[in-house]
Amino acid sequence: MVSPEFDTEAEERAFWESHDSSDYVDWKQAASVSFPNLKPSTKTISLRLPEALLERIKIEANRRDMPYQSLIKAWLAEDVVRHYG
Repeated sequence: MVSPEFDTEAEERAFWESHDSSDYVDWKQAASVSFPNLKPSTKTISLRLPEALLERIKIEANRRDMPYQSLIKAWLAEDVVRHYG
């Protein structure tokens, strides 16, 4: 099926609110894309850590020449991937 054309964004929005894109898109012809400069949104949290643990993390981060917050995020991300895929 041929994709419809619209005169305004509002007209397009109204159309897609009541239609399924799978009727208009051939997903077999879709190509993967990469957005290497797209930064994921972040949320600030407060995390209480024992002072001794935080000092050990800061020492390790300094050894790796990186901010300690970045090291904590990297370790958390690695652990999540390892345990949950």
